[in-house]
Amino acid sequence: MKYSNKVIVWLFIGLVMVFIQVFVGGITRLTESGLSITKWEVVSGTLPPFTDLGWENEFNLYKETPQYKEINEGMSLEDFKFIYFWEYIHRFWARIMGFVFIIPFLWFFARGYLDKAILIKLGWVVLLALLAATFGWIMVASGLIERPWVNAYKLSLHLCIAFAVYAMLLWTYLFAREENITLPNIDLAGFRRLVYVFLGVLIFQIFMGGVISGMKAAVVYPTWPDMNGVYLPGIIFDIKQWNADNFNNYDKNLFMPALVHFIHRSTAYILFVIGLFLVFRIFSIINSQVDKQLYVKFRLLGIIIFLMLCMQVILGIITVISSKGEIPVSWGVLHQAGGLLLLTTVVYTIFVLKIKK
Repeated sequence: MKYSNKVIVWLFIGLVMVFIQVFVGGITRLTESGLSITKWEVVSGTLPPFTDLGWENEFNLYKETPQYKEINEGMSLEDFKFIYFWEYIHRFWARIMGFVFIIPFLWFFARGYLDKAILIKLGWVVLLALLAATFGWIMVASGLIERPWVNAYKLSLHLCIAFAVYAMLLWTYLFAREENITLPNIDLAGFRRLVYVFLGVLIFQIFMGGVISGMKAAVVYPTWPDMNGVYLPGIIFDIKQWNADNFNNYDKNLFMPALVHFIHRSTAYILFVIGLFLVFRIFSIINSQVDKQLYVKFRLLGIIIFLMLCMQVILGIITVISSKGEIPVSWGVLHQAGGLLLLTTVVYTIFVLKIKK
């Protein structure tokens, strides 16, 4: 089916909005704003407080949280409004995305612009979005009872689900465009496997990045290429440290920050090497055929993947060495956004490889 340009533009707008939501989510996390709104109100929580009494009520609710009692006790109302702002924007943007999706969807559906194939894909987008919203509240709730911040593992799962929403919507957008690409008449099975391996390692790396952010592990080891003077902290080799209590109470020991930091760094090196080999294979493919249009597309894809890999490594290093005392919001958010852009290139590559024309 040939989809209307209106549908394609609608999907692209949604894609940009999800990207912005992930970006704002990163700011919300790094400014420790996620626990400022203690209630989950889908309708009544649409508008922020407008009166002094309203702000005082919200502030009093926040004062009952472990984060206020253990970290922010004595903060001013103005400081509270700052963290409230980012959490509110994060939730408000999610509501706006819902309206941007449902209203055009109903219009397109009523006029027969959407067939079964794209409806199935949109269904997956909706399910993942609902899962992201549900897990977002589960994540926030984890920081309202015992810990002064959200659970790092739940935070990372929420991040991965958000990335999945973006990836599924990107796939749907590419599908709707019906890009006409003719692949060279060569065996691409090995290349496909390589791309899937790269994707698997990237997903694991994104998850570990979320865990590091949740544990604030970068603050514990703000050096590179070593980790506070050593390449592999000795605490990782202490067998006594490998217990369930340390994994659960990661904020009360140095073992988990050391372990996740080392894993994230090591995975970054592995991902970079696999990525370089992937770029090499892309250029090998385009040199084996003569289709000029495909040559230009694949050459550009290879260059973009290479640049994204280099950018992510640089952003990761800058974020780590700048995390003395606290994680820098700007560098941390840019590093997260870079991960999403790198995922974009991989999804596009997989989409191209699946086209049979």
